Amino acid sequence: MQPSHTVLIGDFAPLTLGMLADINHAAGLSDTLHIIVRPPNHSPLPSGRTPTLADVVRWVQVACQPFGFVKVHTFDSLELPKELPKISFDYRYDDHLDEQAFLDICQALDIPYKSAKIGIKNHPDQAPPFLHRLPKTCDDAIAIFEQPLAYFHRLAPACRYFYTQTVCIGGGESSGKTTLVHKLANHYGASVALEMGRLYTHSHLGGSELALQYSDYVPIAINHAKAIDTAIHAATAPITLIDTDFATTQAFCETYEGRTHPLVASLIESQRMDFTIYLDNNVAWIADGMRRLGDDTKRSAFAEQLLSILARHGISHHTIDDADYHTRYLQAIAWIDRHILGSLSDSLSDSLSDNGRISGEATDEN
Repeated sequence: MQPSHTVLIGDFAPLTLGMLADINHAAGLSDTLHIIVRPPNHSPLPSGRTPTLADVVRWVQVACQPFGFVKVHTFDSLELPKELPKISFDYRYDDHLDEQAFLDICQALDIPYKSAKIGIKNHPDQAPPFLHRLPKTCDDAIAIFEQPLAYFHRLAPACRYFYTQTVCIGGGESSGKTTLVHKLANHYGASVALEMGRLYTHSHLGGSELALQYSDYVPIAINHAKAIDTAIHAATAPITLIDTDFATTQAFCETYEGRTHPLVASLIESQRMDFTIYLDNNVAWIADGMRRLGDDTKRSAFAEQLLSILARHGISHHTIDDADYHTRYLQAIAWIDRHILGSLSDSLSDSLSDNGRISGEATDEN
């Protein structure tokens, strides 16, 4: 007889497509599926970020939001006995659950134990009747848990925003930031948050910074914040690329207006990028009809202003200062692979090292 209730208990960080397949299958076994999310046991990402229990509950709830027959719980929300949250049971790995724990869970869920089953992947030969075996999936759960960025394509869409690592490409005027962002996006298949100052200048100022004034920095900064959030939540790769940051917006404000904008300063602190690559502006100036800081003195002054803002807010960065555009591109890939993805190919590393091209100065590199 089909049970009225199925229960899945586990650590759902990271939430994977394999887990969603398990949820789909378990939901088809009964009228109601109860998911009990354990506190996550997760190693820090390259950015240092680790998920909280609330993060994981959010992912599961978002993924299951269309399903009224799926209920999400935690040990605390069920007010289970204090000793029960300490059990190490996870439906993917374990083959035993104490019967008393099963009865306590049913009581907390207010469901009759005779019509309930606990989903489990590793079903023992002599299993108690309240355990139900789930089919195997193609995911290597341990590998994904240990290296979530390497298996980004197997992460559930609901949690990818948390795992993607934001990489800002910053730098002085006409330093090749936008071109490098798009080349890196093509290389990694990454989503991009475009430079809002550039877009705003074309959409609201007639294509030149000549009309820029203090009041414009609010919509520029807010639109940039929205663009970053959109790019992160639509992440297609382990990294998400950000074309310039709020520190650059502040540098323009301080350079052109002679004062710091408090909203921009607040966004610098509250919406920080995981990693920043700073491009020196030791490449040729390209006049595009929009920029106003074309001579060497003004370019250098702006670069120094930007660096001082980065230091003011404690933003560490990696500097790329080679004057060749293609070498900059190769150096950026090498640094991202080595320091974020941990997957730098030996051939690329050897090629760059042989040419003496892995260079760059960092202020407290991540």
